Amino acid sequence: MAEGFRLRVCHRKSGRLRFLSHLEVVRACERAARRAALPYAVSRGFTPRMRMSFGPALPVGTAGEREYYDLTLTRYLPAAEVCASLTAVTAEDLAPLQCGYVTAREPSLAAALTIAMYELSLEGGIPPEELQGSLHGLMGDGTISVEHKGKQKVYDLAEALPKEPEVTSAGDRTLVRLAVKMGEHGSLRPEVLIRSALGRDIRAVVTRTDLLIDDEGVWRRPL
Repeated sequence: MAEGFRLRVCHRKSGRLRFLSHLEVVRACERAARRAALPYAVSRGFTPRMRMSFGPALPVGTAGEREYYDLTLTRYLPAAEVCASLTAVTAEDLAPLQCGYVTAREPSLAAALTIAMYELSLEGGIPPEELQGSLHGLMGDGTISVEHKGKQKVYDLAEALPKEPEVTSAGDRTLVRLAVKMGEHGSLRPEVLIRSALGRDIRAVVTRTDLLIDDEGVWRRPL
């Protein structure tokens, strides 16, 4: 097989390692593949690189329960064997959860993954009914304007949020679960949405709980 064997790895990013940057996560995964002595393929050219591609980057501080990367191998190894080898050499908070092969015809993760599921755990005893009402009102406005690197970016909320966010409580914390549409121009950050709805700063633990492919209205995992 001239193109190699395209292995897809699902892994977590949690605990203190949620503060790693995307580049640091990339380097950690590359080192894990080397330490596991996997037969990885490299790119052509003057500076060959490991043939590895990642899904949408996570912001520093945001945890991920199901993040993905593709790694091309030069020879076939059982996916379970690769997963065990990577687990043995990877920090628990970045550990792989699942491995499987995908065909060369599959679109890249960056192109295929268009839905991100989030959970926000908010401090401050915000009544769920108040937040749900504020979010409903914001959705009714239709758009939200966000300043990013000195520029104003306007999101169409009907497009950016395929479903209305759900608000519940757990003890003294308020939980928000929502789906965000991703595209080539980026995506709306969930904590920005909540801050805009409440009109004040918030303290939140943000977790991206899943990344999904929108297959003509049917959402599915890439592995």
